Amino acid sequence: MSDTDGFETVYHSPPKRKNKYGAKKTFVDGVAFDSKAEARRYGELKLLLHGGLIADLELQPKFPIHVNGKKIGFYKADFQYREVTDDHITIEDVKGHKTPVYKLKKKLVEAIYGIEIVEVKA
Repeated sequence: MSDTDGFETVYHSPPKRKNKYGAKKTFVDGVAFDSKAEARRYGELKLLLHGGLIADLELQPKFPIHVNGKKIGFYKADFQYREVTDDHITIEDVKGHKTPVYKLKKKLVEAIYGIEIVEVKA
């Protein structure tokens, strides 16, 4: 594209921002995962699902965080599924680095919902 003064205008996209902790966005089955470890865990859960050991696999379930009737925010887990043997609902988060915000949200959600969030090592 040329401007009237004879100079060419060049447009650049802003550089892609790298993840602070080195995680690389990975796509599996058309789904974007925040890290290779999360994508790998998804593959493992798919095998369990197809093997009939788990059911109702849900990706990135959200849990609203309300305190005294006021919405504080939400927590997004990586996976939720039902274990077929005992109908136990499992909520998982694949973690490489635990930020202070994550630790707080995890505690709040576990207290509010009476659940346990299982951390899977990255």
